[in-house]
Parts: sequence; structure tokens; C-alpha cells
Amino acid sequence: MQATSSLVLLLISNIFMTFAWYGHLKFKAQPLWRVIVISWLIASLEYCFQVPANRIGSYVFTTAQLKVIQEVITLSVFAVFSIMYLKEQFRWNYLVAFAFIIGAVVAVFYGDPKQASAVTIDNSKQLPPQSAH
Repeated sequence: MQATSSLVLLLISNIFMTFAWYGHLKFKAQPLWRVIVISWLIASLEYCFQVPANRIGSYVFTTAQLKVIQEVITLSVFAVFSIMYLKEQFRWNYLVAFAFIIGAVVAVFYGDPKQASAVTIDNSKQLPPQSAH
């Protein structure tokens, strides 16, 4: 459950961040200061998902695994964003690059003592109880 929660939160955070970083490219006539402010507002929402994603994920993934997972999610979200929102062409060399990144996922999970594989998650570590503040 923690792995799934972490992955969903990472996906949501990356959608926000992709819009913060690249969404303004459709509005090049807008003053730069305006798109910076809007991007910062969007990015602040991103942090509300990214920080819990990393905290929750740290119970089942190593930091390196979290980072590689985050990069795969980032590139997946960006690929969809660039095609659907920015109307850019997806090229064959992008697919090759993505395959290399999948290789990085395999490498970072290979032989890890924290997890047997990317699919089998050790759920023996649970989140600490939340205080009633």
C-alpha cells in the first residue's frame, strides 16, 4: 500500500511540476514575471504531493530507487504533456532514450536488500502512527 501511495503521489506531483515548468510555453506573449509567479504557485502545490510521496516511499524504497522512479514518472508525464498539450511530435529517438531509462530502473532495483524486485514490496515496515494534532 505504501508503494502504491508513493507512486500515485509522485504521479500527481509530476503533473503539477510539468505544468509549472513547461505550461507557460503556450503563453509566450505573457510577461515573464507573470509566468514566473504562476509557475511558482503551481510548483507550491507540487511540493504538497512530492514531500509526502518521498516520505511514504522511503519506508519501502531506497533513496536511489525513489529518485529513479521519480525520473521515469517525470519523463512519462512529460511525454504525454508534450504530445497532448504542446502538440509536439514524439520521435523514435525519444523511445530509445526512454528504454535506457527503464534500464536504469532495472539496475537500481537489481539485488537490492530492501526489495526483491520492483514488483515485490516489503510491507513489513509501516508508517509511524500519526499524532492527533
